[in-house]
Amino acid sequence: MSELNDLSVTELQQMMKNVELALKEKQDRERKDIYAQIRALAASVGATVEIFDAKEKKVRKTGKVAPKYRNPDNPDITWTGRGVTPKWMRALIESGRDKSEFLI
Repeated sequence: MSELNDLSVTELQQMMKNVELALKEKQDRERKDIYAQIRALAASVGATVEIFDAKEKKVRKTGKVAPKYRNPDNPDITWTGRGVTPKWMRALIESGRDKSEFLI
């Protein structure tokens, strides 16, 4: 432990990077070995296995949603109708107005 105390901050940071890289490589190798074992076991009983790696997760791209409601007090402020109801909309609804009045 005293050996680590003798190292500079830069040397310690480089050591951490090297350890993280080595750990990641080892985990990747072990993961591939486990996948191969699973496939071999499945093949031994006449089955096939498809393994989806979490790293290859598909990201669903969503387009921008057009505003659905407009603040009557300030027409520059809009809301798509998704997510948390904005304060201006909540205040108007609580005062007795209907949400449909603010549709664009």
